[in-house]
Amino acid sequence: MAEIVTLKVPSRIAPQADRLSALAHCFAETRRRGDDVFWLKENAELLNILESTGMAVPQSFLENYEGFYAQAEKRLRFFPQYYRFLLSLALDIEALGMPGDTAAAMVAWAADEGLAEAELSDLQRAEARRLMARRGVDPIRDAGLDDRLRRFASRTATFALPNKKAAYELTHIVFYLSEYGRLDPQVGGEIRRSLHFAGLTAFLDQNADLLAEICIALRFAGETPPPLWTDWLMRETARFAVESGPAVSVADDYHCFFVCNWHAAVEGAEIFRKPLSAERMRFDRPRSQTAALREVSEAMLQLDAQRSGDWARMRRTLSPCLSEEARDVLEMAAGSSAHFEAYFEGFARAGGQ
Repeated sequence: MAEIVTLKVPSRIAPQADRLSALAHCFAETRRRGDDVFWLKENAELLNILESTGMAVPQSFLENYEGFYAQAEKRLRFFPQYYRFLLSLALDIEALGMPGDTAAAMVAWAADEGLAEAELSDLQRAEARRLMARRGVDPIRDAGLDDRLRRFASRTATFALPNKKAAYELTHIVFYLSEYGRLDPQVGGEIRRSLHFAGLTAFLDQNADLLAEICIALRFAGETPPPLWTDWLMRETARFAVESGPAVSVADDYHCFFVCNWHAAVEGAEIFRKPLSAERMRFDRPRSQTAALREVSEAMLQLDAQRSGDWARMRRTLSPCLSEEARDVLEMAAGSSAHFEAYFEGFARAGGQ
């Protein structure tokens, strides 16, 4: 009888601790220079995801940030215009296990300098407040701030139209009010409907970056996202390609890679399951061949007087105007959320032909 030989082929996916250390080295050391504002942005986003999800990181991960941490207070004093990035980095580095109390000194200095007073938007003020509150400081002292944020987020009509800036602001309002899922954000049904409206637009646009943030915000708001959205996001997360090498371009989809994996963590899945290296890396999501949002918008515009906010009626009218791929995406969107008919009524803009 022939002997059966079992070959043990090593997995290309390293253990999670090794993957996290590789990501940290890539973003802290090899993708960009430390004096680049995009270095601050990318690393602040990575650390925020890991801290807010309670991810344990190995010592080798933190070693990549020792140099930054040692100079963080000095950098804040020279680059106060970047104080939110710098505070976020220092606070999260300490929360992830770096010994020290540099973040408290940075918060105190930023508060004494009145840096939050330079902010023009309530959203930026809310972020500044959220960061400094982690060391017991309120730099805003504005009792009406939360009410204004909730009022903006409750205007559902804003989110029935394609408006990425407003949609991202909506998700961040929920992030800040909920302390990234740790607190009840005290949002009502209108804000959850706004999230559904923004999510429907993101799904029609096949925008995984925005839809991932919306699904996370729904979780933080106490609501389960539509399964069709979360299943699609899990598939999109698996489709990312990672390329490494000293000359690879970093004009890539790293942010979408980050938030899709953040969404996976919130859903309880393992994250960053890719063959990652400590080298310079780029992250690419295959481009969608479907332009459902554009096709539906153009068809609605051309319909003029035939345009209606009644989905049951427009379903039949729109169908022959769309490609098969766009029809499929539109039908999936319609079946994904109980709020679709109300969303479509606003999306149609039937009162202003």
